[in-house]
Amino acid sequence: MATRAARTQHLLLGLAATLFSAGTLGAHGTPGSGPMAGEIEGSAGRVHAGRMSFSSGEVEIPAFARKYGVSCNLCHMPFPKLTEFGETFAGNGFQFAVDEPPRDTIDTGDPLLQLVKDLPLAVRFDAYAQGVAGSEGEEVTNDFGFPWGVKLLTGGVLAKNVSWYMYFYLSERGEITGLEDAYVQFTDMWGSGIALLVGQFQLSDPLFKRELRLEFEDYMPYRVRVGDARADLTYDRGLMAIWSPWANGDLAFGIVNGQGLTEARDVRQYDRDAGKNIFLRYSHSFGALRLGAYGLYGDEKANDVRNNTWIFGPDASLLLGDRWELNGQYLYRSDDQPFFDNVGAPTDTEVHSVLGEVLWWPSGRAGRWTFTALYNWIDSDQPIFTLRVGEGTPENPFIQTYSFGALGANWLFWRNLRLTGELGWDFEREFARLALGFNAAF
Repeated sequence: MATRAARTQHLLLGLAATLFSAGTLGAHGTPGSGPMAGEIEGSAGRVHAGRMSFSSGEVEIPAFARKYGVSCNLCHMPFPKLTEFGETFAGNGFQFAVDEPPRDTIDTGDPLLQLVKDLPLAVRFDAYAQGVAGSEGEEVTNDFGFPWGVKLLTGGVLAKNVSWYMYFYLSERGEITGLEDAYVQFTDMWGSGIALLVGQFQLSDPLFKRELRLEFEDYMPYRVRVGDARADLTYDRGLMAIWSPWANGDLAFGIVNGQGLTEARDVRQYDRDAGKNIFLRYSHSFGALRLGAYGLYGDEKANDVRNNTWIFGPDASLLLGDRWELNGQYLYRSDDQPFFDNVGAPTDTEVHSVLGEVLWWPSGRAGRWTFTALYNWIDSDQPIFTLRVGEGTPENPFIQTYSFGALGANWLFWRNLRLTGELGWDFEREFARLALGFNAAF
């Protein structure tokens, strides 16, 4: 395990890298080209055409390209990573412009009914072969993960300035996961410029979208759960309001159950207590540099014991021309009763997390090659957190430190078919992981 000095050094280096690279997994690159590239517009004061980071949803639905008669690269470079154009398109409720005339709809003769001719559906298919090897001559393991994940996605315009988006995981690592993202978006409510999302979404969506990353390795700081507390920055149910109050500034506010995607209890309620989690996010762009800050307060009760959770930290991103993107995130988390007063369990815990990412397009963003580098570092004073990716043991699922680096290469075989390879090293458990596979959307 890392010593106190080593952990402190990791933290300081990570913070320095975050501030230097101004990285954020929410920088979205240059807009795509296409016959309609100039048509999209932010809803003046509502969704700016700048690097808006608060749209939700993956957008990787080829039905959108068919609807507008454009290439997938208008919104993705490469798939599934969103361009600036794709971010604005999603923020507009999957429209080129707010209040645009209906497209591909049936004329019912009823001014209060807008029906699409065909329900937009898409499939995402991910497949990986993996090899894992230890550092001391341990047995090499290999596995065919075909498929690794299969999603059924849909999204579109329900009514004027009302849209929907959701996907069902038909298979995720061999299990039926069910609905993850599933929400209705009310765009430009009463002309206020505010969009309201109602449903299921990820709390990290205003930061960096996990589902849109190019890497096999996850954005681990968002997966951190401490003790028996359920709060993290992945999926939850509730409300999120997004607003661009002025040019280059984006604001998001949300309130959620704080329970994740649990099943409803016998009383037909998802939440097991009256407490809710609230979060606030603001970011501002200064040309190629975007700086942001995020804060969450959580209140959860179990066994007549209340746990208070605080999560906050800065993020930043820097675009270097058309070829480089540098991303970073730091998060501090504290919980006062994460084990809900179990005898001898830790209290007043702290967790520090750093995430850094580098993306490189050697031929520019419209090229077929993309190279990635991703580093996750998470640390606490004692084994108190889990990431839910098999990092612990059945006897003790909690760990104290997670440190993983990965280098990857991606090649677009087709606009909606990406071949990928990634080599990673776990610095704590000392093993290497090679993943080779592809991602397809159709």
